[in-house]
Amino acid sequence: MLSRIAESLFWIGRYVERVDGTARLVDVVRLSMLEGGFGSSDDSVGMVLSAVMGADANETVTYPELRDRLVFDASSASSITGSWNAARENARRARETLSTDLWEGINTAWLRWGRLGQPDGTARHLSWARERSILIAGIADSTMSHDDAWDFLVLGRYLERADMTARMINTGTLPIGSLSWQAVLSSCGGNQAYMRSASGLFSDKAVATFLVLNREFPRSVLFALTQAENALERLDPDYTHTGFTGEGRRLLGRIRTSLEYRLPANVINELPQQMVRVQQMVTAVSDAVSQRYFPGGPEQSWTEELR
Repeated sequence: MLSRIAESLFWIGRYVERVDGTARLVDVVRLSMLEGGFGSSDDSVGMVLSAVMGADANETVTYPELRDRLVFDASSASSITGSWNAARENARRARETLSTDLWEGINTAWLRWGRLGQPDGTARHLSWARERSILIAGIADSTMSHDDAWDFLVLGRYLERADMTARMINTGTLPIGSLSWQAVLSSCGGNQAYMRSASGLFSDKAVATFLVLNREFPRSVLFALTQAENALERLDPDYTHTGFTGEGRRLLGRIRTSLEYRLPANVINELPQQMVRVQQMVTAVSDAVSQRYFPGGPEQSWTEELR
């Protein structure tokens, strides 16, 4: 497979997952503010923006500004609009590798996103974005051969999911303006799954443990890291007696085991620091994957035929 195709597939997985995660987070902030369960002050919204995007925590931000940055800002790859644009552009580059259904799903999402009405219809935009991103993920899983191309897509999806879940969890640990853990759980779509696993008993620590360490919930940090590691293993099955041939696998294994094999109480007691480590490690793994599989270099130009 050409490295440019592999890179496009990797970023399709990341951008489509980013649409879903961002839509979930913004929607739960919106609902929490309407219900009075979340501070409506500019400082509170600024703290959420800081936890999600790494912005200045002291910045004064209103909810409309938060919405515009994370949903409608076409110049930002962190917004939903920017993610749809980037996913479609990468799909266009990898058109010959994608299934027809997957290409049409991404292209249709890109075309229809701008036709949903004015930005003040936020609820409709967010609901549609979530549904469309889940549909695209399902189309990919059911219409693509589960070969290297699919593994690059899955790798991007689960790296992004680990990062987004860690950011959502951080919004529940803020000193002021934090989301309730019920809201964080809702933003991850885990209400029913949690209630089944916890037999209906609710506590903040139990929710945090579920979202970080549960091996069966597909949006937990541990589950996402494990799936990303498995995808890298399939892409690089070479066995060595010492260490790993890929830096990405080493980094993923390191952060996964640091969560999975520590006492849950120790992980939760250091939750903000642990989630920052996950975000940093996702960035490091993404860089390692890029260096190994998507090496940049000067484009070749043919000046004359060899005779």
